[in-house]
Amino acid sequence: MVFGRLTHYAFDAVLFSAFLAGIKRSTGLTLNSDKITESKEVKRWLDGYLGVGEWVMDQSIAVLGSSGYFERKR
Repeated sequence: MVFGRLTHYAFDAVLFSAFLAGIKRSTGLTLNSDKITESKEVKRWLDGYLGVGEWVMDQSIAVLGSSGYFERKR
């Protein structure tokens, strides 16, 4: 039960990070880590967390782009 809950929270955290990556790509808005904390360790952790969202976004776009069910419209 604890493992399932931990997995659920981890998935939610990655999903939220990917959501923030999508906002960054579509609007250019990103978190200002200087306003959140002054700790270098927390800033580094936050950059890593947001990097996971960027990676998930990149992989999702690659998979969906190679699928025949989606087409790119600009």
